[in-house]
Amino acid sequence: MPELPEVEALKDFLAEHLVGHEIVRVLPVAISVLKTYDPPVTALDGQEVTAVHRHGKFLDLTTAGGLHLVTHLARAGWLHWKDRLPDGRPRPGKGPLALRVALETGEGFDLTEAGTQKRLSVYVVRDPQEVPGVARLGPDPLAADFDEARFAALLAGERRQLKGALRDQSLIAGVGNAYSDEILHAARMSPFKLAASLTPGEIHTLHEALRTTLTEAVERSRGLAAGRLKAEKKSGLRVHGRAGQPCPVCGDTVREVSFSDSSLQYCPTCQTGGRPLADRRMSRLLK
Repeated sequence: MPELPEVEALKDFLAEHLVGHEIVRVLPVAISVLKTYDPPVTALDGQEVTAVHRHGKFLDLTTAGGLHLVTHLARAGWLHWKDRLPDGRPRPGKGPLALRVALETGEGFDLTEAGTQKRLSVYVVRDPQEVPGVARLGPDPLAADFDEARFAALLAGERRQLKGALRDQSLIAGVGNAYSDEILHAARMSPFKLAASLTPGEIHTLHEALRTTLTEAVERSRGLAAGRLKAEKKSGLRVHGRAGQPCPVCGDTVREVSFSDSSLQYCPTCQTGGRPLADRRMSRLLK
């Protein structure tokens, strides 16, 4: 799933290629992709793109007419830039193409989604806050005002484990499965440690790991074409997706805990005092 760093890079890429250009047509291809009907998607025809914003993992194309095309790529969605779009209208079918945006230059982009679970979402709204997922977002962890005191206030009384708390978009916007693993590894903390149990020193460490991990990932992605972002993300990960490989910090074997629809990876030496985590649903640290 694209997370904050990749969506931030896509935002910059689209701002460079879209701002000042006119949308000729937005063509929904998959029936499930468009989540709104008023304003109609045709209201974007002829509109100039004036800005591109990011809200957590959401992309927001703003037009001169005050409309917003808001996209969430979900787990298996992606954006493909085309210097020249194919002629003719795309046909609905079983392929991955979900939506196409065409510019007056003949350029544009396709939104695609692999797999059978179709969760990619597109909204046409007058205000991004009309999108339920945007309206419930917590603060952006890279915002200038996301300081240690604000982070501590968010975690105060939070009885969930750190892994779940970091992934909660209503608590902190933009962090998903991959970067929560990376942040916790950088902070040398167990994914199952209770958020409310952190000492002031541990809050400082986790806040620093959060900001540093995301900032470094954004910098690695900055300036890359959309097609190269997935490979860059994978190459920069230390533990996520690397179960069975040596930890780049201590050399211990990276372990995995599997759940019904996801998994996490961690280093026992760096994060859990050498003790393995039970690999079963609703796992808890072995004591």
